[in-house]
Amino acid sequence: MNEEAIWARVQQNDSHALKMLFDLHYRPLCVYALQFSLRLPDAEDLVQSIFIKLWTQREELKINTSVKSYLYKAVYNASIQNVRKNKRIEHSLVSFKHKVLQEQIIEDDSLLLDKVEKIEMVMSLVDSLPDRCKEILLLSKKEGYKNKEIAEKLDISIKTVESQIRIAFKKIRKGYKNSKQILFVFFR
Repeated sequence: MNEEAIWARVQQNDSHALKMLFDLHYRPLCVYALQFSLRLPDAEDLVQSIFIKLWTQREELKINTSVKSYLYKAVYNASIQNVRKNKRIEHSLVSFKHKVLQEQIIEDDSLLLDKVEKIEMVMSLVDSLPDRCKEILLLSKKEGYKNKEIAEKLDISIKTVESQIRIAFKKIRKGYKNSKQILFVFFR
């Protein structure tokens, strides 16, 4: 039976005729669709969707060429639509990634500025400490000296060193807390 006769039977709701067309053209159409999709499951899905469309639109569909030509043209058009759709999706994903990265950079910059402000505030508080207290704190935290080494270097007791470091931290904490409260009231 030729394709035109099979197609005529399909248009008369003969599902066995559709199966005959399917068996005749399915594999070659999948191979053809592979040129566009590069993945066999995608090619198979596309060809199956063409046959579904062929069945659901069988009564309205007018095929002016051979059924084979129609099927290949339908696979080609659907493949091109998928390629275009995938390019749009890919472009959207690239744009989304770019936007997210830009937001992350802005967020990172704001976090960096926040950290810089905090460091500047702490340095300002350290600078406002009494000279001896500041000297002991810097020797301990900046230079990495142990309390015993600081005591020997400055010819003072270890208890004095510990006390001065405790006083320095207390003043820095208090100054930092007060400056945050001032900023909060100022920007309210």
